[in-house]
This record gives sequence, structure tokens and C-alpha cells, in this order.
Amino acid sequence: MERSYLFSTDDVLAHFNVTEKAGLSSQQVVTAREAYGSNALPEDPPTPLWKLVLEQFKDQLVLILLGSAVVSFVLALFEDGDDWTAFVDPVVILAILILNAIVGVSQESSAEKAIAALQEYSANEAKVTRDGQVQRVKAEELVPGDVVTISVGDRIPADCRLLSIHSNSFRVDQAILTGESESVSKGTKAVNDEAAVKQDQ
Repeated sequence: MERSYLFSTDDVLAHFNVTEKAGLSSQQVVTAREAYGSNALPEDPPTPLWKLVLEQFKDQLVLILLGSAVVSFVLALFEDGDDWTAFVDPVVILAILILNAIVGVSQESSAEKAIAALQEYSANEAKVTRDGQVQRVKAEELVPGDVVTISVGDRIPADCRLLSIHSNSFRVDQAILTGESESVSKGTKAVNDEAAVKQDQ
């Protein structure tokens, strides 16, 4: 179900043909897994260093600077005399391009490490109700329609629609999404904003 946050809890349960107490049946789980696959982000292999370096030289301005460095170097070769100062311009331009490539590669590899850290942060297990029984399953075995039970301190294992709250309040630490240090209250009512960003859903 796309954008389940727009619908009431009854509508969501009806869509998945599930009740909060019984959860999905084993057959529904098998059918959903065949249709949707596992609850896991695809893991891309790390980008090789040589590819990261080449990426830094695809920018048009970098190519222009590289071309001007080559032209300056050729002109310096054909200049009369043994004065090494003619090579200052191409050497400075190449030094700037190399420094730019080092910074770019560093930023790219940091971004890849940050994505890997996000995947490590995700929950490993989830408590779900299936066939009327609460059981622990691996987070990647969750399927759309699963009724997940969350307790204090648990990591939320997937994009979930809140069905009911069995305490005075329900607060979620969204720092990984928003950077906010304060936890945020969540409720069971439908969100009336179709353009709501992830943390408001």
C-alpha cells in the first residue's frame, strides 16, 4: 500500500486483509515475500578507487583546466631558453586539479561509508504477530502487512504504519533522519498531507 499514512488504521488493515490480533497467516507471508521480496536495501559494491578518481575529471571546468595545463606545458617546452619558470603555470594548474581530485575522492568515500553505517544502524530483529502468535523474525523477513510490536529502546525495522499505542505516549528518535536530538511524538491518526516528508509520516 503506497502512502499508508494517509489512511485510517482500519483501512490499512482491510487493505492487507489482516487483523491486529492475528497478524498475517503463514500463507499470506509466503505470497507477500514472493511479490515484494525481502525487507532489505540492496547493497551496492563499493566504488573502486580508480573510478572515484575518474569521476573527479568529468566536470566541464576541470576538463577546461586540464586542457589549459596541457597547452601551457606544450608552450613551455617550445619556449626559448632553459628557464624553468615557464613550467610554473602548468604545474600549479595540475597541483590544483590533483588537490581537487583528492578532496572529491575523500568526500565520495565518506558518503559511501555513511550509507553503510546507516545500514548497520537498522534493526536486526522484529517482533511480529503471525498466525495469532508473537514471534521474533529477522528484520529482512518482514513483509507488507506484518503487524510489528515495538517496545521501548527497539529500533523500528521498516517503514511502519502505527496501529495502536499501549502507553501514555509514543516517541521516536528520528536523529538518523533529521539530525534532531529531541524524540518526536507519534500518533495513530492519518496524516492529511500527501506531500509529507518521511519524518512526518
